Amino acid sequence: MLSDRASSAEPSATLAINAKVKEMAAKGINVIDLGAGEPDFNTPEHIKEAAKAAIDKNFTRYTPVPGTNELRDAVASRIGRIRQEVLISPGAKYSLYLAMQALLNPGDEIIVPSPYWVSYLEQAKLAGAVPVVTETEEFQLDAEKLKECVTEKTKIILINSPCKPTGAVFSKKAIEAVADIADDKDIFIISDEIYEKFIYGVEHFSIDSLIPERTIVVNGVSKTYAMTGWRIGYASGPKEIIAAMSDIQSQTTSNPCSIAQAAALAALTGPQDSVQQMVKEFDRRRRYAMKRLSGLGMPYIEPKGAFYIFPDTSSLGTSMEVTKKLLDEAHIAVVPGAAFGSDEHIRISYATSMNNLEKAFDRIEILHSTSLYD
Repeated sequence: MLSDRASSAEPSATLAINAKVKEMAAKGINVIDLGAGEPDFNTPEHIKEAAKAAIDKNFTRYTPVPGTNELRDAVASRIGRIRQEVLISPGAKYSLYLAMQALLNPGDEIIVPSPYWVSYLEQAKLAGAVPVVTETEEFQLDAEKLKECVTEKTKIILINSPCKPTGAVFSKKAIEAVADIADDKDIFIISDEIYEKFIYGVEHFSIDSLIPERTIVVNGVSKTYAMTGWRIGYASGPKEIIAAMSDIQSQTTSNPCSIAQAAALAALTGPQDSVQQMVKEFDRRRRYAMKRLSGLGMPYIEPKGAFYIFPDTSSLGTSMEVTKKLLDEAHIAVVPGAAFGSDEHIRISYATSMNNLEKAFDRIEILHSTSLYD
């Protein structure tokens, strides 16, 4: 009955975990959620006020499909582009989807470094393309391994830095090597930079500064301004690609929400102190999570960005086994690494309060000491 496309699409593992947590909470079970992929902060007040003002002014009708001129100009100014090279969409995830739909034909190949975000491979498959996974070296891009994956069918290389789920920030040298490969082989780049502001002691370097004519950058306001529910993302890139993405959007979702666009404009052009406060607090939690993992003797690679840590739990079982044990026995929700292409790890999000982190690691320590993993 269902189409092959619908039958082949895998449900999001992260959303499945969220649903399980809510189900347990409804039963009165106190679950500490370390699986969240969103900041635990509230949207800043000046952004909410801008949305309220938009409603009061009856800014509630259709906008241009690619977004309001004011918001597109604000994004363009921020990233050094022009308005025609910017598309506003209902979330960064949809920007990724549009980019793949605009560029990929059935049978084309897209190279994705592992570990990867859960939706990359599924979106490529929905476009009829073939995802080709390349391994990283301690979560860093390995240009030689990536180059070995290039064939005459390669259309896109997708990179994500800072990376979900690992928190890795790719080095400038590695990104330069990828740019050389893309330029030499006429390959497009999709660069997911949604966590660009969440950086700890390193520099975020965008491949867009090297080969803008071949790069589509995906970003948004969801993480940076704690606006995940507002559903505003954006893409920037060559005019003809952005125009094609806009055409597809016009036939699917039409324009993004007018009120959310007004809020996003306030986010981008207003005070940025809330961002700095979030980054400072996430860094504090990041260091605490590393300390507790070290105390448990659980191997990890220090995350330099985003708000995740990706410890190696292979000595305890598969990622699904460890995840199930943590949820059932300790009432802690994490995401199995298998969803991200690595069954040796679990993803822990520290986008929760320090109080929750402390309680969660206390529970993990008790579980670990009583040998319930055995």
